[in-house]
Amino acid sequence: MKEYTLRNKKYKIRYNDFQKNGVPIIFIHGLGCASSFDYVEIANSEEFKEYRKILVDLLGAGYSDKPLDFSYEVKEHAKYLAEFLEDLALENVILFGHSLGGSIAIELCALCETRIDRLILTEANLDPSTRGQISWAIAQYKEDNYEKSIMRLIQFCESGMNTMWAASFRNWLPKAAYQLSCDAVLIREKSWRSMLYEFNIPKYFIFGERTLPSSDFEELPKYNVNVKIVRNAGHSMAWENPEELTSVLISCLD
Repeated sequence: MKEYTLRNKKYKIRYNDFQKNGVPIIFIHGLGCASSFDYVEIANSEEFKEYRKILVDLLGAGYSDKPLDFSYEVKEHAKYLAEFLEDLALENVILFGHSLGGSIAIELCALCETRIDRLILTEANLDPSTRGQISWAIAQYKEDNYEKSIMRLIQFCESGMNTMWAASFRNWLPKAAYQLSCDAVLIREKSWRSMLYEFNIPKYFIFGERTLPSSDFEELPKYNVNVKIVRNAGHSMAWENPEELTSVLISCLD
């Protein structure tokens, strides 16, 4: 694992960097997750042996620093990741983002589209979060009590609902999860959906089979977004069926 110090800050993000000589793929995880937890198996698969795989833990998550004075909003994550790409001199990047990490990937692509070869999203947030989404639920917590509420959510998941997510979520700063969730419910002047539609690069949106049906399965191709399906998986496809997700990701690179 390696460290990157944010410009003009003392904070560090930490990341895995496998196979330095290949075309770079940046993995950005979602809410409550960590790339170092989600994507190591995929990154080390035989299918990806020719690629450089960079698995980033976002600030506030996983093995990265968890400062209390950082603003954990989607755009703020995208800003330091844009500097990360520039400082590592990464070009022709294949950018991957899952769930709210997909929203961060969209904002990142908007900041440095000339560095991005293609954008691959797995069930990314394209619109403001609504009832039924975990980020919406977390955003409803009271500001003076969100830490206890998040701990109760983790304990509920540990009881059997989603033990993998609970294990990963325990390594998040509660403030990071709360602020990111509050940001996810906001209505923006320019939505992540409209930003995605405007990118002039190859774009892919991957669904877990158990998530379907979704109106976006028919809607996204109208805007030159290729849609694909990971069989026998839902939203957490990297855990539920990593082999199939690997195959689908490779099909996006042909």
